[in-house]
Amino acid sequence: MDEVKIEKLVYGGAGLARTENGVVLVPFVLPGERVRAEPVRRRAGMTEARLVEILEQNPARTGPKCPYFGQCGGCHYQMAPYERQLEWKLAILREVLERVGKVKPPEEIRVIAGEPWGYRNRSQFHFGRHRLGYKMAGSDRVVDVSECPISAPAINAALKALRAARRDRRFPHFLRQVELFTNGERTMVNVLDTDAARGVSRSFFVWLAERIPGAADGELYYEACGERFRVSHRSFFQVNRFLLEPLVEAALEGAEGEKGLDLYAGVGLFTVPLAKRLGRATGVESDGSAARDLEFNLAEAGVRAEAKRMQAEQYLEAATEVPDFVLADPPRAGLGRRVVKHLLRLRPRRIHLVSCDPATMARDVAALCAGGYAIDSMAMIDLFPQTYHIESVVRLRLQQQGQPAAGA
Repeated sequence: MDEVKIEKLVYGGAGLARTENGVVLVPFVLPGERVRAEPVRRRAGMTEARLVEILEQNPARTGPKCPYFGQCGGCHYQMAPYERQLEWKLAILREVLERVGKVKPPEEIRVIAGEPWGYRNRSQFHFGRHRLGYKMAGSDRVVDVSECPISAPAINAALKALRAARRDRRFPHFLRQVELFTNGERTMVNVLDTDAARGVSRSFFVWLAERIPGAADGELYYEACGERFRVSHRSFFQVNRFLLEPLVEAALEGAEGEKGLDLYAGVGLFTVPLAKRLGRATGVESDGSAARDLEFNLAEAGVRAEAKRMQAEQYLEAATEVPDFVLADPPRAGLGRRVVKHLLRLRPRRIHLVSCDPATMARDVAALCAGGYAIDSMAMIDLFPQTYHIESVVRLRLQQQGQPAAGA
């Protein structure tokens, strides 16, 4: 068992300490704390450890709001006041951009935050033997959860109803994982995993809908940014119900020109307002369910826009018309080399990147800056309070020839 001093928080939820044997990563700690930790896994120059005892604590440390904190793998920072969480996340964002991308971040990065509790409109729950809740971090063991303080009230009401329904003999006990998605009035129930070869019958969802309004719906209508979006049960939608409009505004701020391109468009959360701002837009989405929702939502909004069901790199490879503005909200893996290559070939005046992973964001921004773009401004949108996850918006503009590259 080792005694270490925590130097800083790093992306992933752990605190970092340095010893003569290398770096030690410890979860549920704060900068400046002296702790006793037990090694769990060792790699070359790095040890992942388990927190055993806090010997000297950070004065900012506070008690968690959730009784399951430290057991379930969902939250990482409940022991810190929210304003300090934002400070440390911003420091992590800056550090990753400099270390991974070798790019100097702007002096000022705008921080956009909302209500730190009850924000999730979408949560996934696992079934265990006599348990229903979240999995422990790094384990298949299910932590029995009766309420989740970061989930919306409608999610918690549905969770309570699901726990009660489970005691009924008609409940299919071969369920292993479900997802609850709510618009505040109706809550869709999606079965993600079972331990049986057969699926779940339609009659189960109809029966469950007597307890959870919307449980039998195959789609949900979500109002955001003055628009109404259809979201089918397999389609992605942002999970923070308080920050949808600030996120869209941050992503589209400074958008100009006559034609916009929205890569990884999902159901059109950005595409619809982009088309309204610029007059014409194209949304590119490869997932079949989301692409169908995108087509429907563009038609319902009555905007001059088209939906393209294909991979972003496929669309860009065939593109000859240069868009004035490009918005990209890729998955955690980021844009990748091929998408960056085609963006640099097309050279739109502005590219705005929405990212849920600082490391892949830093990699993509570095490549775009090396190809002639410069960071105009950045924002950190805290879509996931109490967790280590960081959402950011990077606004890039094409430089005039002869200008120095960003970070140079």
